[in-house]
Amino acid sequence: MAFLIRTIAVAKSGREIVRDRTVEKDELIVGRDPASDIHLPDLTVELQHLKLTDAGRGMIAARAIGELPFDCDGQSVTDARIDPNAGAEIAVGPALLAVSRGEDGPVKINIQPAPKDKVTGEPEAGFRMASAMPSKRTMAWTFFGLIFLLLLSVPILSHQLRERVENDPKNIDDGTVLMDASWSTGDLSMAHHDLEDNCEACHQNAFVSVQDETCITCHEVLGDHAKMDRQLTGMAPMSTGDSIQWNIGQALGKEGPLGCVSCHTEHEGPVKLEASDEKFCADCHNDMDVRLTDVSFGNAGDFGEKHPQFRPQFYAAHFDKEAKRVSLDENPIEKSGLVFPHDIHVSETGGAAKMAMSLSQYGGPLECSDCHTEDKEAPGGFMPVVMEDSCEACHSLVSGTTGSAFTSLRHGDVSDLMEDLAKVNLSSRRTVVTGRGRPGQYGSGGRYYANFGRPMGAYLAISRALEKGGTCGDCHLRTTTDGRPDLIPVNIPEKYIHRGFFPHEAHGDDVAECKDCHAADTSGEATDLLIPDLESCRDCHLGESALKTEEIVPSSCAMCHGYHTPASPWKPEDHPNLPGNGGDDNVAAILSSLRR
Repeated sequence: MAFLIRTIAVAKSGREIVRDRTVEKDELIVGRDPASDIHLPDLTVELQHLKLTDAGRGMIAARAIGELPFDCDGQSVTDARIDPNAGAEIAVGPALLAVSRGEDGPVKINIQPAPKDKVTGEPEAGFRMASAMPSKRTMAWTFFGLIFLLLLSVPILSHQLRERVENDPKNIDDGTVLMDASWSTGDLSMAHHDLEDNCEACHQNAFVSVQDETCITCHEVLGDHAKMDRQLTGMAPMSTGDSIQWNIGQALGKEGPLGCVSCHTEHEGPVKLEASDEKFCADCHNDMDVRLTDVSFGNAGDFGEKHPQFRPQFYAAHFDKEAKRVSLDENPIEKSGLVFPHDIHVSETGGAAKMAMSLSQYGGPLECSDCHTEDKEAPGGFMPVVMEDSCEACHSLVSGTTGSAFTSLRHGDVSDLMEDLAKVNLSSRRTVVTGRGRPGQYGSGGRYYANFGRPMGAYLAISRALEKGGTCGDCHLRTTTDGRPDLIPVNIPEKYIHRGFFPHEAHGDDVAECKDCHAADTSGEATDLLIPDLESCRDCHLGESALKTEEIVPSSCAMCHGYHTPASPWKPEDHPNLPGNGGDDNVAAILSSLRR
């Protein structure tokens, strides 16, 4: 049996588009399945909705395949017999199938959009819950009432009626405000994660921004960057828009532009506190001398282009009680009270190196780490150099023997030294056999008797320790106090660079050696201040906007400076805490362990 299927579509312009095709089959399948003979892509049509077959004697049988009916000449049916000669209209979903036959021709099926009054079913009818649920308006008002009651009224009332307690950061309990999580705009940072269920720990008053006094409850050890009035004066002027915004914020209870919450924003997710960018510091410090005319420090805007010279803190004169900060541009001289040439001690070929190489505990020239040990509790500083640990291996204070043990001069207090020297000068000395006798008053037991053998020079250096040529003069500067021999006090600061942070461990090992920055191998005077200047640091460190290479490290202000704690700023992830210079395998450490 032959079917002539004609599809009539209407373009947006109203023009009809007609497509004809002939199908030689005894039955036709009408449905949403793309494999159907007549494909109707609509949700109101089943995959296989209708079957048209030859019923004999020129008649066509139409039968619903699925559960949904179809319309035939205006009636909803599931089965019908159609005479093509008389013609019929079948409505399936949004399509109208007009069945007819011409004289001695095939059965014609014209497919065209059905008029609205003949469309069977609605596309969304099978997906709606209208028959089982209230109307949209009713649902909207119902949920609004629940939200207002549970998420707004209950938290507000419980916040206003709760018992006010003082915050205790060491014993934080769950909050007393009911359903306060409904007001949260996001997770807290990692530092404040313990306060997730205790909103009132920070939000003391409803609809009022967190105040500084609340933050200080826990962070009381943090100090201001400077006094508040100085910061307000030193601030860069705000734009008109920023000024208007801050006026509105302060009218609503927010702290001023120097308040805690102006920099520390919360509910940004479980993240770590990030360091402020360079602009945060440069906004004020770039031209601060214009607003604060009495400042003693220079302007700073970019480490690579605009940064003042370093000003280490040290003792610039003997007997000073306080250290002073002096710019390296002034070629400062350190008066430490010591006679210590670094070049002799770090030389790889000098006498100090040969002496160190003769010690079986070390077997090599001295290194900086043999005397200088970084203080882990005070980053950037070093532990005091202890004479008994770092110097006595070569500069011996042994003054005699007692039985099988050695006696030594006490180091550190001149009065103790004088007592030990008195004992040395009164003690008897072993006779030195030189092979020659001395007659008369110079002989053994005579008035002017002395041991003129080889140990005599060492004995004189010990017995006259505070005099010229004495053993103390090897390291210390001599002076007199009330007519008595004395030593100039040793003044060496534990930390030279203040108001900043410098991690030596991040620059050691594979990055640099001590002598790359500190010119110890060419320093022949103890008055040399071996602090690297600004230009030496710029060999590797440039401003935040610098292009990162193998040699250049973009460095923002926060890499060396902190805001509340200037000596311990934020540590970037690419500068982790690295291990030190190795174990305690130097000469001083070994001697110290043997002594213990």
